[in-house]
Amino acid sequence: LIQMASAVSIEHAGGPKIAMKYGRRDASGPEACPDQKSRGTAANAGLPDGAPPYGCGASDAPTHLRNIFHRMGFDDQEIVALSGAHTLGRAFKERSGLVSEGYGEAEACKYTRSGCPVRHDGKAGMGMPGGKSWTRNWLKFDNSYFKEYAENDENLLWLETDKALHTDSVFKQTFDLYKNDQAAFFRDYAAVHKKLSELG
Repeated sequence: LIQMASAVSIEHAGGPKIAMKYGRRDASGPEACPDQKSRGTAANAGLPDGAPPYGCGASDAPTHLRNIFHRMGFDDQEIVALSGAHTLGRAFKERSGLVSEGYGEAEACKYTRSGCPVRHDGKAGMGMPGGKSWTRNWLKFDNSYFKEYAENDENLLWLETDKALHTDSVFKQTFDLYKNDQAAFFRDYAAVHKKLSELG
């Protein structure tokens, strides 16, 4: 159900249709799940850290991203494509601690206040206000993540791992492609989203 919701929400927000494959086996119990630190990272079940210190021991963000994703079978182009999912969503100080913006109107940034038109369909409504977003229209799936970032707009979230995508010479090639070609981003994102969902 979670996998289906992820694919449908991307499409509903204006993104590509993702050809999902459903029916993977559930774990038989908690003992079948990996420990949060079993993947060689901090206590985040193997997800990338947004800022140093990096749980994998990397000294910089590009190395950290590669340590996390290469071990799962993703190449550099796929890392950039997956990161483009940050076109949607926000971060909150109460959750990640990486931003000063939090829950509610009083804690919102310029783009996460209740009156901001952020939806793909242009309608009102965004759920709870607050937090800090990577893009201005953070409920619309497009290639704006590759165009709008904190170096151009201080009201947007841009972590060290985001910055690595347009400063590392290899990542930057794909970053620039997606910045200029939304169709290429959609094609590649759909493929890598499906691949990630099938890893379990």
